[in-house]
Amino acid sequence: MPTGHRHIVVIGTSLGGFAALRTILSAFPEDLHATVLVVMHIGTQRSLLPELLAPHCRLPVKHAEDNEPLTRSVVYIAPPDRHLMVFEGRVRLSTGPKENFARPAVDPLFRSVAVEFGERVIGIVLTGDLDDGAAGIAAVKACGGWVAVQDPSDCVAPSMPSNALRAATADVIAPLDRLGDVIVDAVRQKPSTARQIVMDKTPIELETRIALTGHSSPEDLDTLGERSTLTCPDCGGVIWRVGEAEPLRYRCHTGHAFSNASLNAAQERSVEEALWISVRRLQERAAFALQRAHVAQRRNELHEASEELEQHAKFAALEDSLRRFLQREAVGQ
Repeated sequence: MPTGHRHIVVIGTSLGGFAALRTILSAFPEDLHATVLVVMHIGTQRSLLPELLAPHCRLPVKHAEDNEPLTRSVVYIAPPDRHLMVFEGRVRLSTGPKENFARPAVDPLFRSVAVEFGERVIGIVLTGDLDDGAAGIAAVKACGGWVAVQDPSDCVAPSMPSNALRAATADVIAPLDRLGDVIVDAVRQKPSTARQIVMDKTPIELETRIALTGHSSPEDLDTLGERSTLTCPDCGGVIWRVGEAEPLRYRCHTGHAFSNASLNAAQERSVEEALWISVRRLQERAAFALQRAHVAQRRNELHEASEELEQHAKFAALEDSLRRFLQREAVGQ
């Protein structure tokens, strides 16, 4: 197949991703003239994803290995706790900072292939929570690539596809049972000469370097965006808002990166944890005040005992109010 054809397929998924990948890979012919790279959020635990997917795919399915050359008609799966990326035609596995609280994350892979292969890239976002992949799919599209997104109504978890669609205009939105054939057709088609790069690639290249090397500086981040008043939920450092366009994104100088949805989810968890800590502290204050009241009563120090009982009642009431608030919030979710 001529090198001008699309020959890099990148797929990102999370919750519900195993069944989705099984369906899509089963549609690929054994002579698919493309390299397929897959990121699924799997964390740090040992993964059997290639072994589980291989029986459903005519192509070889394997964990990617650092520095191996990309080969057509092979499916590379991101291994645990490594960002899967591409640099100078080779697989690169990075221990760079987590993005959207994930490693492997979808965005680093999508950005790296967008920079290197441009219009020859096919980017796919499948079922998953939050919005990892949204910035990556925007980068693919901005560099001239072709984009397909699983129909959110067809997803176990529609957040990732929905946010991808907000970030970039998809060439195809399709249910899972059609996406495999859609990808095969896109590989066979030559990119349109009408596709243009619609933004400066410099920020994408810089973020790719940060994810690949794990190093960034305040100067790098000043190039990417503006300092904010927010702090990194991973390391506590200052974070920068990256760019002005959707999706809203943030980075700290350590390198951690967050989408709008992932940062919001982290702040919600942090607030809830802080409030439950306050419940515990108030419970302890109430119990301690009651103990002091009992001691004062045994000493016949009635005025002091009365004051301690008032303190006990105050802390117990605050604890009860806060607990009720948290329980109402939990029911509301």
